[in-house]
Amino acid sequence: MAGVTSPDGADGKVADAVVGHWVDRLAPRGLRPYLRLARIDRPIGWWLLLLPCWWSAALAALAGHKPFPDPAHLLLFLIGAIAMRGAGSTYNDIADRDLDAQVERTRSRPLPSGQVKTRSAAIFLVMQALVGLAVLLQFNATAIWVGMASLLPVAIYPFMKRVMSMPQAVLGLAFSWGALMGWVAAFGTLGAPALALYVGAFAWIVGYDTIYAVQDIEDDEIAGIRSSARLFGRGLKPAIGLCYAISAVAIATAAALAGAGPVGFVGVALFATHLGWQVFRLKPGDGRGALLLFRSNRDAGLILFAGLSADALWQAPF
Repeated sequence: MAGVTSPDGADGKVADAVVGHWVDRLAPRGLRPYLRLARIDRPIGWWLLLLPCWWSAALAALAGHKPFPDPAHLLLFLIGAIAMRGAGSTYNDIADRDLDAQVERTRSRPLPSGQVKTRSAAIFLVMQALVGLAVLLQFNATAIWVGMASLLPVAIYPFMKRVMSMPQAVLGLAFSWGALMGWVAAFGTLGAPALALYVGAFAWIVGYDTIYAVQDIEDDEIAGIRSSARLFGRGLKPAIGLCYAISAVAIATAAALAGAGPVGFVGVALFATHLGWQVFRLKPGDGRGALLLFRSNRDAGLILFAGLSADALWQAPF
């Protein structure tokens, strides 16, 4: 697992970015702050936004008796996830630039460190959003409207850490939206499997983002930033375990409703096992370990996607 850079930001790098990323080695120096603003040097974010889309596309393949998820949809979701994660991160950093300056892990980000001006960040935000819109317009009308509705939780999320004790719930509403998109892109309507998957993705996101928030508990208390990690306190591990249990049950329900067979449920079981392993390994005082566990959710999500996709291929009529 790759490490992280030093937290001082003296080299222009961001504290929790992947060491040796191509952004730091190959990108033109003038573009690096913008790529960091879009979190290109921290790809885990777009992976976690993308995976519910891919899960939903795999469920749609199962329900539609297709041998695999629509490749064009998978590619569009990939492009859209990278663009919209970048836009969301830029928006979040504009809203949080004063708070970020008070937290060790975030004060090296491009805006609080002065590498990018707020006006330039706003222009960059619009450019990324336009890419996301271009992707969304490739889908059917219902999918376009469903996708547009995701902007509400995205818009309010940065401000929730100031007013509610569990802002991770709002992030869950936004980041799990892809669980609806794969299904509606395939069928032009929402269905029970997609709704159950949305619940499962929501609980998964609240769980993993609580692990992520473990890194900042002390600084968040000083800055007055609220988080589920602070809310759960000594009950942190049981609370994350409960989130992950709800996620596994809801996703298993979604798989059953979509007609999954044994191969799909093996994927669900391996996904659930990975989540249990995360809870077992979590140490509330270990910020670096929490970051590595948070990042491991990409692997958990890919395991689930592989299981559902393999089941679609196994069951497909040839």
